Amino acid sequence: PKMPGQDTAARAYSCCFSQGERLWDALRISAYVFSTGLLMFTALVNSVSWLMQNITLGNFWQTAWLEFYNYMEGDEWTIFLLGAALVPALAFWGFNGILLVADITGKPTFITRYRIQLGKNDPVDTKKLWKAIYTALGNQFFISFPMLVPMFYIMKSWGNTFSEELPTFQWFLVELSIFTVVEEILFYYTHRLVHHPVLYKYIHKKHHEWTAPIGVVSIYAHPIEHIVSNTLPVMTGPMIMGSHIVSISAWFSLALVTTSISHCGYHLPFLPSPEFHDFHHLKFNQCYGVLGVLDFLHGTDRVFRQTKAFERHKVLLGFTPLSESIPEPPKKAE
Repeated sequence: PKMPGQDTAARAYSCCFSQGERLWDALRISAYVFSTGLLMFTALVNSVSWLMQNITLGNFWQTAWLEFYNYMEGDEWTIFLLGAALVPALAFWGFNGILLVADITGKPTFITRYRIQLGKNDPVDTKKLWKAIYTALGNQFFISFPMLVPMFYIMKSWGNTFSEELPTFQWFLVELSIFTVVEEILFYYTHRLVHHPVLYKYIHKKHHEWTAPIGVVSIYAHPIEHIVSNTLPVMTGPMIMGSHIVSISAWFSLALVTTSISHCGYHLPFLPSPEFHDFHHLKFNQCYGVLGVLDFLHGTDRVFRQTKAFERHKVLLGFTPLSESIPEPPKKAE
C-alpha cells in the first residue's frame, strides 16, 4: 500500500524533474546556437574583415575619417553630436519615411503586399499616426539627445572615442556582438518590468496602443520607458567598451533601423523577420526580447512557437509573401 503523501511527493518530484529537464534543454540549445554562431562569426571575421581591411576599403574609410576630423578641426562635441545624434536620426527618419508612404497611401504594392496583420493599417489612422510622430520626435529631441551629454563626458574619459585612428573592422564586429548581447539583456528585463501591472497602466500601455505597429511606433513610448527600455540598453554597450564615435554612430543607426523593422508591420524580403515583435504587440504577454534567446530560456515564447507566425519567423529569401505561403488557419465558424 502507498504511504500517505506518496502521490504528492511523486508529483512534486516529477514536476521538479520536468522543470530541470526543460532548463537543461534550454541550456543545451543555447550552447548549440552560441557555438554555431561563434563558428560562423569567426568565419565571417576572417573573410569579410580581410576584404574590408586589404582591398582599399580600410584605407578609404581611414582617409575619409581623417579628412572629416580635420575639417571639424577636432571639435569633439560637434563630432559626437553629428555621429551620435544626426546620423542615426537621419537613418531612422529616412527608413521610416519610405514606410510611412506605404502606410498612408497603401502604395507601392511591392511593400504593402508583405503586410503581416492583413487588413490592419490599410490605410493607417492619420490622427493616430500624427500622435505617434509627434511623440517620437519629442522623445528624440527632449530625451535621447539630452542623454548624449553625460554620455559624451563618459566617452571622453576613455580617451579613444575621438581617436584619429579608426578601429579595425574585426574589432568593430567584436564590439557589435557585445552591444547586441548587452541590449538583449537590458531590454528584455526592463521590457518585462514595464509589463508589470503596476507599471503597465501608467507607462507601457501607451506603446501598446498599437496592436498592429508601424515603424515609427518603435520609439512611440512614455518618457520613462523611452529612457529605461529604448535608450539606455543601446547606449550602455558603447559606454562599457569606450567605443570610437564611428562605431557608436554605426551602432545607433543600426539599432534604430532594426527596431523600426521589428515594428514596421511588413515582412519584407531579405530583411530580418518582424514576426516575433509583431506577435508581442498582438498578444502582449509573449516575445519580450530582441533575439529571442531569453524568451526561450524564460518560456515567454511558448504560445508564439505554436503559431503560424513562428513558422514565418525567418528571413524571406524570395518574393512570395509568407502570409501567402504560410497562411493563418481559417477561423472556425461561430
